[in-house]
Amino acid sequence: MTEREPARGLEQRKQDALDRLEKDEDVWVATASADGVPCLVPLSFVWDRGTLLLATRRTNPTAVNVTPSGQARLTLGHTRDVVLVEGTAEIVEGTDLPAGSGDAFAEKLHWDLRGRDAWVYLRVTPCTVKAWREENELAGRDLMLDGTWLV
Repeated sequence: MTEREPARGLEQRKQDALDRLEKDEDVWVATASADGVPCLVPLSFVWDRGTLLLATRRTNPTAVNVTPSGQARLTLGHTRDVVLVEGTAEIVEGTDLPAGSGDAFAEKLHWDLRGRDAWVYLRVTPCTVKAWREENELAGRDLMLDGTWLV
């Protein structure tokens, strides 16, 4: 059995979570339809202006599910290094996307969807952010509550 690392402090966990948000390219996105049917998909994203900016086809369940509820849950990392984000999601048409946001998405992901009618952007504003690696970090996993960073 390997010895596990000591629990990280909240400041370090926040920095590690922000690093993942800046550097990772894909995130698991969970939504539910109006009648409660869950949907879980991986989507590419960019951390933009304190939000996660993603894209999907406007007819895909993820985009359709955002419209009635406005809620989404996203996870980065693997099961031994989790960043869990719960937030409000909104549809943003490519024509309504600020130029800087579209440029950031295209630059990071080498994919520019502006002007493609079949696609929409999703902007998720975090309300809650949690991060943990092992059981010894479960007690202090809350980094953001009600949209406010705790550290």
